[in-house]
Amino acid sequence: MNGIEFPPPGRWHRAEPSALGLDATALARACNHAEASEIDWPEDVSAMVAREDPPPYNRIIGPTKPRGPASGVVVKNGRIVAEWGTPGRVDMTFSTTKSYLWACVALAVDRGLISDLDDPVRGYVEGDWFATARNAAVTWRHLLQQTSEWSGTLFGIPDTVDHNRAVNRAKHAGRKGEPRPLHPTGTFWEYNDVRVNVLALAALHVWRRPLPDVLRSEVMDPIGASDAWRWHAYDNAQVDVDGTTFASVPGGAHWGGGLWISAYDHARFGLLMLARGCWNGTRIISKDSIDDALKPCPVNPRYGLLWWLNTDGKAWTSASPTAFAALGAGGNGVYIVPEHDLIVVTRWAGDAAGVVNRVIGSVAQ
Repeated sequence: MNGIEFPPPGRWHRAEPSALGLDATALARACNHAEASEIDWPEDVSAMVAREDPPPYNRIIGPTKPRGPASGVVVKNGRIVAEWGTPGRVDMTFSTTKSYLWACVALAVDRGLISDLDDPVRGYVEGDWFATARNAAVTWRHLLQQTSEWSGTLFGIPDTVDHNRAVNRAKHAGRKGEPRPLHPTGTFWEYNDVRVNVLALAALHVWRRPLPDVLRSEVMDPIGASDAWRWHAYDNAQVDVDGTTFASVPGGAHWGGGLWISAYDHARFGLLMLARGCWNGTRIISKDSIDDALKPCPVNPRYGLLWWLNTDGKAWTSASPTAFAALGAGGNGVYIVPEHDLIVVTRWAGDAAGVVNRVIGSVAQ
């Protein structure tokens, strides 16, 4: 990292691209591409929620809101060098939420609330969610890597709804939502929102307070984020912890809800990750936790702990294997490119990888 500047609360410093080694014309073309290739989703994104799920699970059980236009921001060395659309608008962000959920779990490790990510989750959670022999073997790391093969129903949705899901799906997998034989825990990777929501439920039991409160006090307020973001739960996601009822938030917006946030606040979170958990001299998340999150999963080297990686250099071809991202449906993403001290945030991008590659291409060689 070369001279990163951390923005003060409520505002950003801006710089001319050329002052930070970027070709202004090439960067403008990247922004134009972002706007011209806006995703072909309707403004009413509720039409996209749970649409591929088999009945009766193709229903909305959390809040939704209409989306804005293609938007985003590029941050170089902690300064904004480009922006497009309405980056201050709070929008749904779908599975980009998962990386914020990782932060809540990582902080629980840093604070000693979780002794080790390889501990079975059952020792930390009340109730019978991890009571079966299969689920009793599930560790925090398994859930974070999406290799748990946890089996059950949470908030009325069974894990089978995401069996054979298209994300990184094997060529000969079955139809989405068609139950398949389960593999030994830790040996099979499959993107599954029910299991991620089980992780959020487990983290709630560890913190014993709502995860949005944890994220706000431990991360977002310390990095100077706005107070406009929200993390919404499903309508039926009320759980009892020690006699107190809490809303258990999801790791995305598969059935609605999830994190609603602006591109500017996304960029602050990305900058925290670029700085390996340190914000202007203050340690927020331990470097060990971040390093652990960015280790490739043995079963899927393109995935860490709820973070997407560029391990093989194929996700973002202009970036090195050290690049990583928080990704969500609808072209929502927070891309961290350490070799250039870059953060790229995309909202409603039809070709997010193309935007990122074009931004990297604007870096003077």
